[in-house]
Amino acid sequence: MSDEFGKVAVLMGGQSSEREISLLSGNAVLDALQAGGINAVGIDTGNDFFASIEKETFDRAFVMLHGNYGEDGRVQAALDLMNIPYTGSGHLASALAMDKVRSKMLWASQGLATPAFEMLSTESNWQTVIERLGQCFVKPVNDGSSLGISRAIDADELQAAFEHALQFDDAVFAEQCIEGPEYTVPIVNEKVLPVIELKTNNVFYDFAAKYEAEDTVYICPCELDEVDDEELKNLAKDAYDLVGCQGWGRVDLMRDKNGKFWLLEVNTIPGMTNHSLVPMSAKVEGMDFNFLVKEILKSSNINRGST
Repeated sequence: MSDEFGKVAVLMGGQSSEREISLLSGNAVLDALQAGGINAVGIDTGNDFFASIEKETFDRAFVMLHGNYGEDGRVQAALDLMNIPYTGSGHLASALAMDKVRSKMLWASQGLATPAFEMLSTESNWQTVIERLGQCFVKPVNDGSSLGISRAIDADELQAAFEHALQFDDAVFAEQCIEGPEYTVPIVNEKVLPVIELKTNNVFYDFAAKYEAEDTVYICPCELDEVDDEELKNLAKDAYDLVGCQGWGRVDLMRDKNGKFWLLEVNTIPGMTNHSLVPMSAKVEGMDFNFLVKEILKSSNINRGST
């Protein structure tokens, strides 16, 4: 076995609403690492992170925990305190990326385009929000995999969408709907990989379109011309860098009917299942899954600093 990385723990599962996807991603990564001769073990962190990792000794962690208690900076902070290197972004960037509203506020403050939004509460005037934003998407602030997201076109739908999103997070916001194609831009070790255009028959690229549907269309390389492709990649990288992301991630965007690109969110631990987008883009770049996983593992060599 390779001793380049020592013993690697693949952290997966956890306790978020994305637990099952995390297990799929984590096991795919574990298989790839072991196939590459790396001494790797899988750890399902379950409901008690510290109790779970005490069962194994390891030199570094490949974090494949999606959602809360994994992608939100808490696990990263714990690993920092234990002086254990890990893949991906540090605790501050992870927390900021997980918070869709604060990341949008950061981008907007620096002149990067992101759709208008409004925080929602039980005191919200649903009609006023609709009049300001128009057709909108209602989203949990701190969840992933498009869980809890729905579209609203009037005040009644907005209230219903808010109540649905509350099942996934205590903080909920409405975001102006951008009509047009959706794109995602993977980034691995500072390299921007080929852009993917997403096409679905669903209302939007929701959980079912991501993980269950067989008719979702992925266009990679996408059909943008060279100038637009470069503009999109630069915008995605700027958004990624502003949040402070490291190692790897994926930036999601929309393009409106006038050709303008809009930032939606950045994912610091994207999926690594057979439906996942980062491996798809990497393959176009000439990286098979095993090579990609090892490249991501190299990000555990990053000095964390304050991020």
